[in-house]
Amino acid sequence: MRMKRLQILMTLTVALLLAVGAYFVPAAPAATMGPVTDSVGVVKVNKGQPVTIAYWLVVAGPDASLGVDSRRGIEIAVDDKKTVLGFPIKLIGEDSGCNAEGGVTAATKLASNQDIVAAIGSSCSSEAVPGAPILWKAGIVTVSPSNTAPKLTAADRGADFDGYLRTAHNDLVQGRVAAEFARKSLKVGKAATIHDGSPYAEGLANAFADNFKKLGGTITSQEAIAPTDTDMRPVLTKIAAGKPDLVYYPIFIAAGGFVTRQAKEVAGLQNVKLMSADGTFSPDFYKAGGDAVVGMYHTSPDLTEAALGTRYTAFLAKHKKKYGENVLSAFHAHAYDAAMIIFSAIEKVGKKDGAGNLYIGRKALRDALFATKGFRGVTGTITCNKSGDCADPKIAVYISNSSDPAKWNPGEEPKKIYP
Repeated sequence: MRMKRLQILMTLTVALLLAVGAYFVPAAPAATMGPVTDSVGVVKVNKGQPVTIAYWLVVAGPDASLGVDSRRGIEIAVDDKKTVLGFPIKLIGEDSGCNAEGGVTAATKLASNQDIVAAIGSSCSSEAVPGAPILWKAGIVTVSPSNTAPKLTAADRGADFDGYLRTAHNDLVQGRVAAEFARKSLKVGKAATIHDGSPYAEGLANAFADNFKKLGGTITSQEAIAPTDTDMRPVLTKIAAGKPDLVYYPIFIAAGGFVTRQAKEVAGLQNVKLMSADGTFSPDFYKAGGDAVVGMYHTSPDLTEAALGTRYTAFLAKHKKKYGENVLSAFHAHAYDAAMIIFSAIEKVGKKDGAGNLYIGRKALRDALFATKGFRGVTGTITCNKSGDCADPKIAVYISNSSDPAKWNPGEEPKKIYP
């Protein structure tokens, strides 16, 4: 019995020590390399070698236009900047798939490369939720050009996201604009929403619904689908029973195309107004939705010279010259700005030794990014808050007057109609 009590006591003691250890993990010793000491780590770039920046964006599959559009924005920024502190810039990247699994895979690959100074991504909020903590654990700060889920910059997001910022808007803003347009301009009294379970879609659908109700509207149903669903008729039939005037579905291209096409086939929804968001803001959505996209509405960043000024016009000219076509989605300018604030932060904290090698403290770089204030970007004046929101948000509503992908030219087709 005495031996048994001793075993129990030892077990409890070990458990207590483990519990204490979980709360009192000693801080990692500061790393010193060359002239830089940093509590997270230091990147050394040898003289004559490039500063390596990485992207993790969806560049394959049905949502590829979202990530390729952002990657092009980064590439134009690299062209414009050319060098940082006299060092050339090298851009590498991983496809992140626009899903959690892809985000983990891409972030894990990038985290293993300690030459990477900073990352730009991810494309989709579902990638960032598991992926951003992986990068920051490796000391790599990331700036997203297109994550918009409110939870990513919420006050309670946790220390795992200390290395995460975004130049994209927060969907609390986009949801409000969508609801105001529906209530005040379209005079809609009843609306339904559809999300696909992703942090982006669910967060934006909820933001729309909350604001719509505050403005006196009625939400008849809030439904969910899977991103891989192809038969949307059961959900649409359920929605039709509530007789909404509008259906708001901030989802992605493939599923959004099926919803758009099939809504016209469901009794009671033939004349319902349809509205999607920036997840489908692409010529590829015109291919997915076909003629059914004509007359529908979209919320997305305001991509007009009236909103963004001549700096954006100059960007578009560079894009057309470099790629021979119009922009592909909504976040090219946000990606450009993400790259530029990273370059600016590197210039603030990077130090050289007598041999001309460059040293960049990882926490110092992260802190410099969070300290960004009044930076003049293509998307507006960028100032980052303590939770990583850096955008100067400008949201517009567009209407599609064509289903021809060749006519895609945001602001003109689809045409901006609000504000």
